[in-house]
Amino acid sequence: MMDFKWRKWIRAIHRDLGYFFFALTVIYALSGIAINHVKEWNPNYIITNAEHRFTIPENASGLTREDVLAMLSGIGEEDNYKKHYYPFENQLKIFIDGGSVVIDLQTGFGVVEKIRRRPVFHLVNYIHYNPGKWWTTFSDFYAISLILIAFTGLFILKGSKGITARGAWLTAAGIIVPLIYILLFYK
Repeated sequence: MMDFKWRKWIRAIHRDLGYFFFALTVIYALSGIAINHVKEWNPNYIITNAEHRFTIPENASGLTREDVLAMLSGIGEEDNYKKHYYPFENQLKIFIDGGSVVIDLQTGFGVVEKIRRRPVFHLVNYIHYNPGKWWTTFSDFYAISLILIAFTGLFILKGSKGITARGAWLTAAGIIVPLIYILLFYK
């Protein structure tokens, strides 16, 4: 009877899944870092605010499109105009491509807010948030594969660096850290 070479199969599964999911692992890792720090920064968008003084026409309560375009020309945004409205008395909000402008009609003081996608993080977060049904199926397959990669990784090495020696201590430490966190902070 032939001896089954289970370690050979474990190495092959671990290696091939690792190769196949290399890019997705990097994508989910980058997105995970971004999500971990969402209280400190917006991982999806870069938002900038710039203050400007605007010359307000005399008929400020009934500005026409042309009046608003003239006001926007002072900051080079006239070609980006979409629409405008009055959210409050003496306040004008103008929607422009990639942002908005809010102007105090009494003082002429205004803030131009521009929003643009963060080049890498917006994309990886889009993938991480499961953008469609087939992607959910694929990412479930990825999650199952990560479990397989984790378990097969335990048995790749044998001897003093394997799971029965050094590997056991490192695996135990890796289990203890999240358990301690759960015990201390989970409510």
